[in-house]
Amino acid sequence: MITISIITVVLNAEKSIERTIKSVIGQPYDNVQYIIIDGGSTDGTLDIINKYRDNIDIIVSESDYGLYHAMNKGIELATGDIIGMINADDYYYPDIFKDVIESFKDVNLESNIFF
Repeated sequence: MITISIITVVLNAEKSIERTIKSVIGQPYDNVQYIIIDGGSTDGTLDIINKYRDNIDIIVSESDYGLYHAMNKGIELATGDIIGMINADDYYYPDIFKDVIESFKDVNLESNIFF
């Protein structure tokens, strides 16, 4: 079964992070690794993230050198066959992971990079 790693990079997104998290953990695909990289939020973002701690595989909260540094931290932790990024103010449509898996089913995931 194909594993999808999803990375959310966030800094002070108290107003939008919950919708993002719910859109990831609410997918009906079971083989998902969810990683959240928080850049040291000072609003209520961490409280919301911790509310869903049981559904998030890895949470890192520490200062970084910006968005791309945080993304690279997430990629280093990812173990999935497919890695997806979702920003803290975006969300996935229901059942989208099934569509992603379907589109990659005949592709050699070990020797290709898609963006």
